[in-house]
Amino acid sequence: MTFVWFLVGVVVGGVGGFFITRYFFQKQIKENPPINEKMIRAMFLQMGRKPSEAQIRQIMKTLQP
Repeated sequence: MTFVWFLVGVVVGGVGGFFITRYFFQKQIKENPPINEKMIRAMFLQMGRKPSEAQIRQIMKTLQP
């Protein structure tokens, strides 16, 4: 009987942990959106440079996981 309660606890903890992690991950993505091409262009312009499309594509490629 103890083993059954152990399995129930593991399942409930796993499901609860999944939803809690999912909530915090979505909250983090909403507060800090991933970088996009528009943001890269803005950074280059702030540095006083005019980025080429090749430079933007290269930076986007390096940022991909």
